[in-house]
Amino acid sequence: MMVIRSSIVVFLVLLLSSINAFYLPGLAPNVFCRNPIPDSKCKPKVEVFVNRLDSVESVLPYEYTYFGFCSVVDEPSPVENLGQVLFGERIRPSPYKFDFLKDEDCHFVCRKTFGPGEIQQQKMLKRLMKAMVLNYQQHWIIDNMPVTLCYKNTENQEFCSRGFPVGCYVTKSGQSKESCNIRDGRNDTFYVFNHLDFEITYHSGEAEAWGSAFGENGGRIIAAKVQVNSLNSEKCDRSSEPVTFQSSTKNVDIPYTYSVKFIKNNDIRWASRWDYILKSLPQTRIQWFSILNSLVIVLFLSGMVAMILLRTLHKDIARYNQMVDADDAQEEFGWKLVHGDVFRPPQKGMLLAVLIGNGVQIAIMSLITLIFACLGFLSPASRGALMTCAIVCYVLLGTPAGYTSARLYKMFGGERWKKNVLMTAVACPGFIFGIFFVLNLVLWANGSSAAIPFTTFLALLALWFCVSTPLVFIGAYLGFKRPVSENPVRTNQIPRQVPEQTLYTKPIPGILMGGILPFGCIFIQLFFILNSIWAHQYYYFFGFLLVVYIILIITCSETTILLCYFHLCAEDYNWWWRSFLTSGFTAVYFFLYSIYYFSTKLEISDGASTFLYFGYTIMLTVILFLFTGTIGFLACFWFVRIIYSVIKVD
Repeated sequence: MMVIRSSIVVFLVLLLSSINAFYLPGLAPNVFCRNPIPDSKCKPKVEVFVNRLDSVESVLPYEYTYFGFCSVVDEPSPVENLGQVLFGERIRPSPYKFDFLKDEDCHFVCRKTFGPGEIQQQKMLKRLMKAMVLNYQQHWIIDNMPVTLCYKNTENQEFCSRGFPVGCYVTKSGQSKESCNIRDGRNDTFYVFNHLDFEITYHSGEAEAWGSAFGENGGRIIAAKVQVNSLNSEKCDRSSEPVTFQSSTKNVDIPYTYSVKFIKNNDIRWASRWDYILKSLPQTRIQWFSILNSLVIVLFLSGMVAMILLRTLHKDIARYNQMVDADDAQEEFGWKLVHGDVFRPPQKGMLLAVLIGNGVQIAIMSLITLIFACLGFLSPASRGALMTCAIVCYVLLGTPAGYTSARLYKMFGGERWKKNVLMTAVACPGFIFGIFFVLNLVLWANGSSAAIPFTTFLALLALWFCVSTPLVFIGAYLGFKRPVSENPVRTNQIPRQVPEQTLYTKPIPGILMGGILPFGCIFIQLFFILNSIWAHQYYYFFGFLLVVYIILIITCSETTILLCYFHLCAEDYNWWWRSFLTSGFTAVYFFLYSIYYFSTKLEISDGASTFLYFGYTIMLTVILFLFTGTIGFLACFWFVRIIYSVIKVD
């Protein structure tokens, strides 16, 4: 059995990791051409779109127009999906537009003047200074590709960042960010990167069907790179002084210019154009064999636990079923001794049923989302698709939540079914939504682009109350209509007294130990997931994540079953809540790891960003708590029903 499980994991890792480079199915490539043919879909103009600005030193993202850059007001913005709005992405058109295959040495865009007597202009200047102090990065898009800033790192390897800085600030002590590349900079001086050198690589596709129609005049964009400079000249004079000012400066004049160069490269296919970005990220250089060994070791330990448990149980069941006379029956011991109390309804059974119902909803939602991600439908090219898919799946899975909660509550003997249904539909989502609303107020007060518009709030409420809640009621109706599940043994009327427990069988030590092994399965992936959220890196190892997801379920189940068996052998039959909290404690270790990540990996210092970080972390912790707790409870529930159904009880 262990060999088979290990082989399955090895196969899944090798198979699913190969899906990482799979491009988004159904995404049609754009064809650009210099001399468009009438009635063709060829585009003569290469448009640049601007997105939000963010920083690793602040959780607050801002819209492009927040800093007073060159912008356009007459052109419509691309339609954003729900996930993009929730992540604070604000894609807008820009005045940067290129003629395909037309190189330009210098093109003047606009001039921004911040006068000393204009309050609004001085406000914009202060924002620009703040952006350079906190190293805010601009994110631009060309043909759905991020405009990258590529340079050689200390190991002489090319590293491509999907953003580029607004400028550079040299502190009073003469220090600056490594990405600034400012030599001999003056102290307490701001350097604005106002000149951009674009390098656009295209694939001509002469052998393709579309290539034969346009020949050398057509192509598909496969890379968009940029180099930043500070030039105080409308004519892009490379020998001119940089655009600089200090904290006390009140009058600043900034000319914005760019150059563009097109490079032909037929060696790279359009479907592989994201590879140079994803492979150059230092956070995504996973040691493949190290990850594989970790997964196999964790699964091996889980298999050993299951094997020992099954062997011990087999002996117990054989001994119990051999006791046929009255004298043997009086000498019952171990977990059989509590058969009359093991299915006694727990305290606060309604709350437990509600938590389990919401946990089932989260578990199915995450599984469906991961499957779609592994199939390539949620690749980085489809911005906001991951969050949109997760929210839509969660909303549409209200029926399993209501059904599970109703079945458990009815089995516990509960009669307040209206309250049960209402709490299932409102309690956990309401708690998450309440935290989200408070965080949104902080974002709104700071003018961040991540602040959710009022119309989006109405849309979320409509999804919650008009779609998810009715589905919960339907599931609860189906659950309450079904007869109560019959337990394999009868429950005594008088509860049995639980004897004094040893240290390792007491509730708190067992719960503390229960979350260690499941957390050990996921903490490697947690680093990359947290990097994708807070360090603004792409995460695309969904194949590995699905394998870790499956191993997490197995580990939570086996760990909870093992501890539950120990508690039953110690004649402690209060397993309902303990099984939920044992595996659910994995979320507490996740929260502690998030504190460690915040203190060692991030450079956040302002109060608003700290509050937002821990607010979002609490939301993730609650979601993980419901998921892992539900897995542990369902596994333990199945285990207890199985073992008590195979013994003979008078």
